Amino acid sequence: MVSPLSANIRHAFYIAAGIAALLLTWPHAFDWMANGGNILNPFDFFGDAIAAGGTAAFLSIDMAIAWAIFMVWAVTDSKRIGAGQKWGWAFVALSYIGVSMAFPFYLVFRERYIANRDRVASPVATA
Repeated sequence: MVSPLSANIRHAFYIAAGIAALLLTWPHAFDWMANGGNILNPFDFFGDAIAAGGTAAFLSIDMAIAWAIFMVWAVTDSKRIGAGQKWGWAFVALSYIGVSMAFPFYLVFRERYIANRDRVASPVATA
């Protein structure tokens, strides 16, 4: 069994990483949008990044595939663990802000939901 302290430390790391990702990526998104980019259109977003070639194309293609996988997994996994698809769709929507922010937040949500579900399903017997 995972200790609550180690789970909290891991969750704090996930949340800190998600916030860092948000703070490090969005200034670039604001610049791109100021030049006419539409952040809600992933085809334009990834198309512009891929057109730059080289490293930008590699990272954009890699991220686009990871994003697609995250969206499918979040919806199906949230249903599978019993939280319902609505939570998966909420994290899909959050991923438009950034997958590198939405994914760690989903991991925290998932682990806490499962821990709570298991705690409710098997309450400690009182003496």
